[in-house]
Amino acid sequence: MAEKLEDGALKVIRRLTDRGFEAYMVGGCVRDKWLGRKVKDYDIATSARPEQVQSIFERTIPTGLQHGTVTVLIDRVPYEVTTFRKEGDYEGFRRPSEVEYIDNLHEDLQRRDFTMNAMALDQDGRLIDPFGGQEDLRLKRLRCVGQAEERFREDALRMLRCLRFAAEYGLEPETATWSALLLLKPLLGHIAMERVQAELLKMLAGANPNLAVDLLCSSGVLQHTKKKLSLASIADGKPWPNLDRLPDELHRLAFLYIRIGATAEQADADMRHLACSKQQTEKVRLMVTAHERLRNEAGNNKVMDDMSMDQRKRLWLLAAIRYGRGTLRNVHKLYSQEEHLSPSQRVWVAEGERWLDEMPVSEVSELAVTGQELMRLFAPAKPGPWLGRLLAALLEETALGELSNETEALLKAAEAHYEQIREIERQ
Repeated sequence: MAEKLEDGALKVIRRLTDRGFEAYMVGGCVRDKWLGRKVKDYDIATSARPEQVQSIFERTIPTGLQHGTVTVLIDRVPYEVTTFRKEGDYEGFRRPSEVEYIDNLHEDLQRRDFTMNAMALDQDGRLIDPFGGQEDLRLKRLRCVGQAEERFREDALRMLRCLRFAAEYGLEPETATWSALLLLKPLLGHIAMERVQAELLKMLAGANPNLAVDLLCSSGVLQHTKKKLSLASIADGKPWPNLDRLPDELHRLAFLYIRIGATAEQADADMRHLACSKQQTEKVRLMVTAHERLRNEAGNNKVMDDMSMDQRKRLWLLAAIRYGRGTLRNVHKLYSQEEHLSPSQRVWVAEGERWLDEMPVSEVSELAVTGQELMRLFAPAKPGPWLGRLLAALLEETALGELSNETEALLKAAEAHYEQIREIERQ
């Protein structure tokens, strides 16, 4: 698949050069090829204008004509082809006010962020590296093209990209680049929060999330986002265990919130500020909420830490009923990374997964009785909150192993609960 991807890029380049234009692989694909890493996509820079690119290839998509970019499809694989360009003054510390097409590769590479991203390859595999990106990679050094302050003033998002690249590739920002980042980090207040989110989650999903977190701590960049984040106090969570033991970036993010002592409401607010999806927000919020409930009911109470094994099991299973068995499995993964645990947490790490596996049911839908059957049993009672409370009571007793998940046993237990629930509603 990798060879096929590169072959497609070479087809694009050869087609352009056969028509008399210059064309090169540029940017991240060149960097990753030099490092021997998997190349996910190939970007191509050319002297051909967008309309000329469109006329040369049969299948194109005008994905970014305002920036000189045309997507060319080769065997259904997309390749972004961008005309050599230079950029005018930047607006809002993020985007150029205008783009001017040029015929000079060197000048096109000069506008890029870091030297390792300012290299190009021709169709014969010759490297064009006017700013020393190859040497910087060899020395494990991350360096801006030209003056670091200029690059960061042009586009403040480059400061977050600096941290991400440093963590992902195991690089050390050189002195001028790091000094410029520390000086100009207040400019991150101009960057849209969804862009901050994208960089943050990529850092946590990357090759070295611990280094990413260390860089976020030492730089203090999260204290300067457009909207205030509780995660900005991330340095309070040090030292960190190996975050790459957790399965993905959302588990790692939830762990950060738990470690810095953020509440579920604070985590939820951050996720909303960062324009995370509903699914992402819910997953993180549930993990933090379940931890918060368990901590409040057991972990912070020294008397409660003398509770019996059955009491700890009950708390764990009740949390699984309330937040979902999957959420508690996630919380178990988080607790498993910690060295300093409360007595209850140690028990949950040791026994929690087995208890979840042994749960007869964890959701109302798994009960051997339905709401309709309960309605028929208590006819002519009308539907109301009582029905949800009754199903919840049956679920709890069944999940805890106090009641058999059989229709007859559930209906009998329902009769015992019904009058008590209705009496509470009448009060």
